[in-house]
Amino acid sequence: MGHDAGVPTTTADADAVLIGGGGASTAVLHHLALHLLRQQHRRPLRVIVVDPLDRLAERPADRTWCSWVPRGSAAEAELEPAVHRWWPTVQVVAPDGTAAELDLAPLRYAMVRGEDYYAHVAGLVDLARERGALQLEHLPVAALGVEEDSSATRVVLPEGALVAPVVLDSRPAPPARPGASSLVQHFLGQRVRGREGSVDPDRAVLMDFSVSQPEVGLAFGYCLPSDTATALVEHTAFVPEPLGAAEQAAALAEHLPRALGTTTSADLVVEHVETGAIPMTDAPFPQRPPAPPGLRRSRVVRLGTAGGAVRPSTGYAFTAMQRAARAVAGQLAAGVPGDRLEVPHPYPRRHAWMDALVLRALLDGPRRGGLDGPEFFVRLFARNPPQRVLRFLDGLTGPGEELALMATSPRGPMLRAAALDAAWRLRSGR
Repeated sequence: MGHDAGVPTTTADADAVLIGGGGASTAVLHHLALHLLRQQHRRPLRVIVVDPLDRLAERPADRTWCSWVPRGSAAEAELEPAVHRWWPTVQVVAPDGTAAELDLAPLRYAMVRGEDYYAHVAGLVDLARERGALQLEHLPVAALGVEEDSSATRVVLPEGALVAPVVLDSRPAPPARPGASSLVQHFLGQRVRGREGSVDPDRAVLMDFSVSQPEVGLAFGYCLPSDTATALVEHTAFVPEPLGAAEQAAALAEHLPRALGTTTSADLVVEHVETGAIPMTDAPFPQRPPAPPGLRRSRVVRLGTAGGAVRPSTGYAFTAMQRAARAVAGQLAAGVPGDRLEVPHPYPRRHAWMDALVLRALLDGPRRGGLDGPEFFVRLFARNPPQRVLRFLDGLTGPGEELALMATSPRGPMLRAAALDAAWRLRSGR
């Protein structure tokens, strides 16, 4: 008997293997559990997560995700149990310290702590297990690679391999080819506790550009309070190379007292630290590796940063990560094989061009005719409804809204960036 070209002919160990157990994979498990709990199943879906750390069991406080969510939406209902704090307004602070209060309605700004999200998803997974809808296994090892041919897709382990019709891979991966412009979003944050009453729990600062600025790129602080004494305060820089550890620590130490309205950071107790470096580049990140001979498409789908979820001009990824997870989970629950999974592109393709212009202009900076980063973002929020800006950052705006945003951007630097980008594309054949 012949076999469908995309269907593995080797016995599978699972219906799906997830390589990596971080935010992107956890989001898939989140939406998969929701789908399975809503529908009847003839047999449980078998899923294996391959990662040295079992985040659903250990629930580390390793990261914080933030996003803006429409009130009354399905996304709000799905996320609500894991949200640590909501804010209807946020502040953007200009370099001179002037603060603008932005009313986000009909959106709300959400803060999701890693440990809370892992705990929420673990509860949903346990419920799906109890109802016989899901079999989830965690292998505490690092995958060595993925091998694929027309008969099977294999996740190679230190001992043996796993075969599955769907492999979701969230390991870091290089872009398909170099881009023209790249920055790194380098951040260092501390969850700190001060004296009672020292923190305004309703004052969430999205971007504070009054911090010291780098020679190339930009830097800002943000402050997300948990209560009247505790807040997450971070220093973030969009720079060509990550800052040195001492430089980043000094920048945060300088910002902390100002963010929390105290005279010295010695008054504060550090409860948690998080740090990272997120690529911001116009280089393409394909959502699949090349297909092997005999397959229309690879059965491997890349998630998270490796799948292009990071917005090149800002480093935001959470909403795109959730969109991909929602789409993938629904199809997994329906039994769609990996080569037939349809994964939404993280952002409209025209946004890739717009992001490329912003990156180039930020890299050039005002001394070379490019953008003054803080002035650009402050101006964007000042001259547009905040909902329009946030929808654009999430990849949800239409051409009309994008034209309005472009009209409020500094014309000279953006026209210069467009001309340089066009010349680069002609030279490189892109």
